[in-house]
Amino acid sequence: MLDPAPDHAALRAGFAWDLPARYNMGVEICDRFAERAPDRPAILEVARDGAFERVTFGQLRDGSNRLAGALRGRGIGPGDRIAVLLPQSAAVVVAHAAAYKLGAVAVPLAGLFGPEALAYRLADSGARALVTDAAGLAKLAGLREGLPALRLIVAIAGAEASGQADVVAFADLVDGMPAAFEAADTTPDDPALMIYTSGTTGPAKGALHGHRVLPGHLPGWRMMHDFPPKGGDLMWTPSDWAWAGGLLNALMPSLHYGIPVVARAHLRFEPEAVLGMIADLRITNLFMPPTALRMLRAVEAPRARFDLSALRNIASAGEALGPETFAWAERELGLTIGEAYGQTECNLVLAACRAAGVARPGSTGKPVPGHRVAILRPDGSETDTDETGEICVARPDPVMFLRYWNQPEATERKFRGDWMLTGDQARRDAEGYIHFVGREDDLITSAAYRIGPTEIEDCLLRHPAVALAAAVGKPDPLRTEIVKAFVVLRPGQTPSEALAAEIQAFVRERLSAHEYPREIAFRESLPMTTTGKIIRRQLRDEG
Repeated sequence: MLDPAPDHAALRAGFAWDLPARYNMGVEICDRFAERAPDRPAILEVARDGAFERVTFGQLRDGSNRLAGALRGRGIGPGDRIAVLLPQSAAVVVAHAAAYKLGAVAVPLAGLFGPEALAYRLADSGARALVTDAAGLAKLAGLREGLPALRLIVAIAGAEASGQADVVAFADLVDGMPAAFEAADTTPDDPALMIYTSGTTGPAKGALHGHRVLPGHLPGWRMMHDFPPKGGDLMWTPSDWAWAGGLLNALMPSLHYGIPVVARAHLRFEPEAVLGMIADLRITNLFMPPTALRMLRAVEAPRARFDLSALRNIASAGEALGPETFAWAERELGLTIGEAYGQTECNLVLAACRAAGVARPGSTGKPVPGHRVAILRPDGSETDTDETGEICVARPDPVMFLRYWNQPEATERKFRGDWMLTGDQARRDAEGYIHFVGREDDLITSAAYRIGPTEIEDCLLRHPAVALAAAVGKPDPLRTEIVKAFVVLRPGQTPSEALAAEIQAFVRERLSAHEYPREIAFRESLPMTTTGKIIRRQLRDEG
């Protein structure tokens, strides 16, 4: 959809959207190649010991067809939400493709989420089915009473050991189901995927996308990855496939182009082990958040110690990369990182690309062809060169969300006329490069995760010792920011290191490992406006 060109002007001049009238993402990521080459590798599942198993496009097609048929037999159909709580694996693709083929809506959930975070998203989405594993079943134990819409839990593993009568094993559910299934005749605008935001200005919101979100990502994906497919391509990302980055910046576009993707389920990021895997598997393309790249910088002389000759491109997004990491990659890896920008609601609208001469340290690139991006003042006028303003994206746009789930007022607030407001501040230089400056809201960016304070504060307030709490981001050289909590204790409670550790554990167990406060400061009171709102800006300034 986006052909290589020598410069940005040529890229834009040679591009026009051409979305088909009928389109189904499940067919696109499985069946297109399965029909021509069913034995073509699609997923390489890597075990902890380094051994791997190839899963073919034919296996993905047959597995998703059987699951779709089985779900339909259980009363799950078009428009129903199907949650997916699984680590990187072929089963994730099977579950997503089955949902899309049914005309249902896939709701990816991250393995980092704790029980309360999962329960909120399952309840808010009204998910009728959930595909998970033994670890997911353990988190969900005891939560069913608050999830009346959830009719079916499908376990890839652990069904019998769970002791839950309403859990069915995947193998049993699909046993005897035919490998053929007629996919729903969907349009690009039909709902297909709902990814929850990080709760920037309140509880997390479900950003509902249509089937068009996949073709909408293809131009930016090709740009940030230096125009694949090429011979011998193999993609990997350490990002959870439940996040927009892992799912839409790596997994699904790769499968669309027939590029196999490495699935590494174990979550711990160990730089030397990662470089060893890249060398052993001859991985050619990476999508890595800036924090992961900063961790790799700790490895001395990577090219001398590991055979990285197959590695052709690294793309990155989720937070500002920074000129130092950009320069490190060029110096130590001989690669120019393709940085990109987007949000859950409208992803991959800015990108850098070495092959098109669009790459500059400290910049997130230029608008991807097909997307109209502007830096605007509060009055809606466009900023001058090097003047800071808000990144805004014009609608219609194929990667733009359809709406927030059950939140029409929030959807309306997201727009000013036909401009979608990102809340992110940036400036455009004289050559058209976009430089990210900061956020005008209270979003915390930590290790490429976009974290809203509300969910953290709500959890803190559930601790019996906490009377009032505020969560802010504190600058951190590795993670960009860490979560820091300012806490006012209830009468009779005494600040101590032990209590701080107890509160941290309380949040980590209930939300996720990336959301808990790595620092806690006890205060007698918190700064507030006259209307009773906490002034987080002042807390951030205090550090």
